[in-house]
Amino acid sequence: MRVDLVSIGGGLSGLVAACRAAELGAKVTVLEQGIEDRYRCSSRYTTGVINVMGKAILAEPDLLYEAILKGSGANADPALARAVADNARRAIDWLHGIGTRFVQRGLQQDQPGQQVLAPPRRLQPGLDWEGRGGDVLMRNLEARIANHGGSVLRGAQARSLVVQGNSCTGVDIVKDGQSQRIDAAVVVIADGGFPANPAMITQYITPRADRVLCRAGSGARGDGIHMAAEAGAEIGGFGAFYGHIHHRNAMTNGQLWPYPHLDAAAEIGILVGPDGKRFTDEGLGGVCMANGIAHLPDPLSAHLIIDEAMWRIEPKLSTTVPANPSMISAGGELVSAGDLATLAMRIGVPEATLAATVHQHNDAVEHRNFAGFAVPRSPGKHTPMRIAVPPFHAVPLCAGITGTMGGVVIDAHAQARTRSGGPLKGLYTVGTPVAGLEGGPRAGYVGGLSKAFILGLIAAEHAAAGLD
Repeated sequence: MRVDLVSIGGGLSGLVAACRAAELGAKVTVLEQGIEDRYRCSSRYTTGVINVMGKAILAEPDLLYEAILKGSGANADPALARAVADNARRAIDWLHGIGTRFVQRGLQQDQPGQQVLAPPRRLQPGLDWEGRGGDVLMRNLEARIANHGGSVLRGAQARSLVVQGNSCTGVDIVKDGQSQRIDAAVVVIADGGFPANPAMITQYITPRADRVLCRAGSGARGDGIHMAAEAGAEIGGFGAFYGHIHHRNAMTNGQLWPYPHLDAAAEIGILVGPDGKRFTDEGLGGVCMANGIAHLPDPLSAHLIIDEAMWRIEPKLSTTVPANPSMISAGGELVSAGDLATLAMRIGVPEATLAATVHQHNDAVEHRNFAGFAVPRSPGKHTPMRIAVPPFHAVPLCAGITGTMGGVVIDAHAQARTRSGGPLKGLYTVGTPVAGLEGGPRAGYVGGLSKAFILGLIAAEHAAAGLD
């Protein structure tokens, strides 16, 4: 089989790259491990909110560029960050052009609102993807690929890249138990990172991979990263992930993920470890806190501490599915007590230490001064509150991993780079399994949908321009 471009992975990043290349005249195919007509993956699970490092994707390019550099710290490649920022609006324009519908949230007089794929998900616990924005867009992209003579090859497992000299010339796959080779001028790795690969989670995030929650599809095992490395591409940027804070019961109860999560409640309260002390900066938001939980010696040893006033206000703070009351109805218990000593006993942390932690927090809130904390507390989206109104509550937590950070090092055209720094001709990487945009001490997250749309477009257009 011979094509111009083959995408490894049938999520939004792979479909966007293939669709745009097909529009430009390339013969394309997409390899997808799933066999169902509407195979499950993170792209179908998405809430559809599109941003760039927390900023609206239609914001000015300079603002997006600075946000990427600040959020990801030294992990960001300035040239790649510039390419993402400069092509953000164009990616949305292209999506509009192929019939994608959006709703807007958070509109302000002088600033653009967030673009959300339509129809947006319903605000209810558990998975809710059928007929929602990501599912609709994926089906539209596949139909457009077919209309341009391309295809999505289901049940196809990529095994290795074909490399001749310093060029990638195809991919070896297994389908229906038979080995095949697909010759291609361009291969695009778009397979979703490695949240479903316990060995890689152990290597790059936590040695207790069995004690973190995978919020992604089962096919996201890091195969593309491994294949690229074996082909001579540079990989790096590991150590952090995009995810959320969940009730510990989500490890075994599917109704407790991907929603509700506890990010908003944690931003106004405190997270404590088994010693009763804070261990992460709650002001940096849910992604950073989830990373902090995962990096504990035991990722299932953390608790959220709040009071009754916080629990009652949480529904007004949540932008997705409020934890109150949906967490309870979905099977996540709230540990409660009339005083902190009893609460500490019920969750198994030292009473005196928890009392001291809460006292320090309350004093800082009252005086609006968080300086001098052993674990810093930054100003966040939501203002922290005093923990003072009984009953006091604790929520046992786990870290949910949606998308990993780090992977194949790419240039501003989404081309994979070799270990010597030059491009590995014919090999591109888009979406989650890329390095050079995210991570750092804040676990800065550019955005899964923005990486899929922007990098998919960039890779397709650069690749198509180089076809004979």
